[in-house]
Amino acid sequence: MSLQIYNTLTRRKERFEPHQPRLVKMYVCGPTVYDSTHIGHAMSYLTFDVIRRYLEFKGYQVRYVQNFT
Repeated sequence: MSLQIYNTLTRRKERFEPHQPRLVKMYVCGPTVYDSTHIGHAMSYLTFDVIRRYLEFKGYQVRYVQNFT
């Protein structure tokens, strides 16, 4: 069974296929830290960390970049 991702543009689940075999590049918008800390700051860390770890578990090499503003 292959990994499927929901595409919001086509509104369908599609088979996950990286541009380069076995290499996944992730760019994630990080928190905007100009005010008090809240639970939303943790969401990007938690959600995309789980996705990164799952992809690594499945044998992909993952290049993960996250910005801070």
